[in-house]
Order: sequence, then structure tokens, then C-alpha cells
Amino acid sequence: MIKVYYCDNHIIVCYKEKGILSQPDGSNKEDMLSIVKEYIKEKYNKPGNVFLGLVHRLDINTSGVMVFARTSKGAERLSEAVKNHSLKKKYVATVEGILKNKEYILLKDNIYKDEKEKKSYIRKDGKEAILEFRALKNYKINGKDVTDIEINLKTGRFHQIRCQMANIGHPLYGDKKYGSKNEVDPLQFPLEAYQLSFPHPISKEIMTFNSMEVDDEA
Repeated sequence: MIKVYYCDNHIIVCYKEKGILSQPDGSNKEDMLSIVKEYIKEKYNKPGNVFLGLVHRLDINTSGVMVFARTSKGAERLSEAVKNHSLKKKYVATVEGILKNKEYILLKDNIYKDEKEKKSYIRKDGKEAILEFRALKNYKINGKDVTDIEINLKTGRFHQIRCQMANIGHPLYGDKKYGSKNEVDPLQFPLEAYQLSFPHPISKEIMTFNSMEVDDEA
């Protein structure tokens, strides 16, 4: 059963677990679009196909809050919110090494997505990628120094957080694709989209949803 934070005639906000796709990819893996459609169909006893608009995505190994549109007008306006950056995401991640910055540090790079490798690189011919991060707390995992960080994501490039943090020498703990030498269970990948904020597509009210409390001990 999925966790639903909010639902009305225009939108539904829910939680995506790690290991679940945002949308079907042709495999047999579970995906949020299908799960939420089935939830609406059963809860509201809707026959036939259920309309559900996917307006943003989370990687399969990233958990967190997602919003879906229940009407075409809602989908159009939420998609516009994504484009003009009024739909905002905050993440928490565990990175390797010690960071102490209590104030946000801005990272601004160009990111190129290699479709064949399914990996992103910092390259001049890439698309602009912007985020800011600050340290929350330092501790050790299996004797290795790590830092929990909070991230304000300004753009939504493929593997942006993973690529940009690795580029400054602090890959996500266990993210071997981006240079980590540590092992981690894919279902324990240390990245969560814990806060989502956006204007309601009809009322324009700013709505904010959190999946967790952020522990700031830096």
C-alpha cells in the first residue's frame, strides 16, 4: 500500500520507495505511475483507464515525495512549474568524507548525459546544472568518514546530485558508478527527495510536503 500525503480532484502527492521506477520502462519492475493509477482506480471505484500525469521523476534508487496530476490541466500547470523552477525539491544524501559548511555552497556545472552508459559527466557541451548544499552532520560508516548533507536542487539533470558531488571529491556513500569504493545495498542508497514544494495547479496555494525531519548537527 502506498503512502499518500494529499489527494484532490487535480493532484495526488505520495511517497516513492527505493527500488521502484517512476514510470514503466518495459521491464517487469514496479513503477509509481502504475501503482498510483491502481490506487485511484480502487479508492474511487473508477472504471476503465485512469488519467495520471507524470510531471517529474525520481531515480529507481532514490526515495521521496512525488506529485502526479489527475487532470490534463493539472499536468500542464505542474509541468510549467517544473520549467520555471517553482516546483522545488530538497534532498538529503550521505556523502564520503568530511564537510563542515553550515552555509549553503553553490555548485554550477554543465552536465552531459551519456545515453549508452546511463551516466552523467561534467562537460562543456553539457546542460547547465545548479544545486546548493550544506553539511548536516559528520559520523562514520564502517570506520569511514561520511557527512549527511541537505541539497536544494535548482535544475533536474540526469544523476545531477551524484555527478556534481563526485566531481568535488565527495561521492555518495556506496555510489560505485561515480567513484565510491564502498559497498551499499541498492535499497539503502543514501539519497532521498525529502521535501517537495509547488503551487497548486488550480488554487495557486504553495503546498509543501516532507517525508522526514532533517537532523542538523554540523
